[in-house]
Amino acid sequence: MKLIATSEDVNIYCPEGGRFSFFNSPYLAHRTCVGIDVYPRSVFGDVAPSPVRGEVVGIRRVKGSQTKSFEVSSHDYAILLSSSENPERWIKILHIEPLVKIGDAVEPGEDLGTLLRSGFFNFWTDPHIHVEIREPSDPLRARGGFKLERLMELDDTEAAKDLSGIVVESKPEYSLIALNDKFKQGIPAEMEGQIGILDAGIPHYRWFGVHIDTAPPLGGAVRLCGRKIGLVKSVYSNTCLAECSNLLFRANNKPVGLSLYLYPFSNPLVKIIPRKLGELTLEKFEEVCITLS
Repeated sequence: MKLIATSEDVNIYCPEGGRFSFFNSPYLAHRTCVGIDVYPRSVFGDVAPSPVRGEVVGIRRVKGSQTKSFEVSSHDYAILLSSSENPERWIKILHIEPLVKIGDAVEPGEDLGTLLRSGFFNFWTDPHIHVEIREPSDPLRARGGFKLERLMELDDTEAAKDLSGIVVESKPEYSLIALNDKFKQGIPAEMEGQIGILDAGIPHYRWFGVHIDTAPPLGGAVRLCGRKIGLVKSVYSNTCLAECSNLLFRANNKPVGLSLYLYPFSNPLVKIIPRKLGELTLEKFEEVCITLS
């Protein structure tokens, strides 16, 4: 387990081989930098490792959305833990069917529950653990929660100039591309003379995050492959939120979305998302060039 983020002296970890995201989601907690999604290298139904340490103080089963065109769970769960590092804070965890019970103590990496395909997901959403740090008096609302700070250091020093690569996985929901240019932790963009790592579902969420070392000016441009993709609207510690410019990504001449994460353990991959399930067919080991207009 690698320490990746913190809030209110509560530490959050990512399992070996996994990845994480602050902003790659349409939900409010991610837009306001109070939610983090930790993606184990797992499939739905696998056992999820706890990303935090604490004692289970509550388990709430909630009804899931049934309006999806693909199969999802009929329910979701909110697991509440009292933090062992800061007993004045609780931790809210979503999208896990618990194997723990109230009163159990868990450490990072210990079995927490099984990964659900929640009705809150899109068809391209991979299994993950959603984490928020909360006041004990207000643990469950969609609003609320404390701001997060990334702890993982950034090492990439040059912005991406090209988005060409090889398909390493392909299925109807999405394809994964290993770029020809190798980066260390994510896809780097340029912003006002410094390099930041994109944390994004673009352009479909209409906004995206950038992980940085030095706070950029509000209204500053974010550029990918030399093209402006957005303007900075909010700054949170060592991250910022940008509003998408009017842009379009294409792969094999079909409009696509890109899903981008931070990778603590391995070279990053680019997830290519079709506009409709099954609309884009790519072959494994095929060369692909993602263009931006």
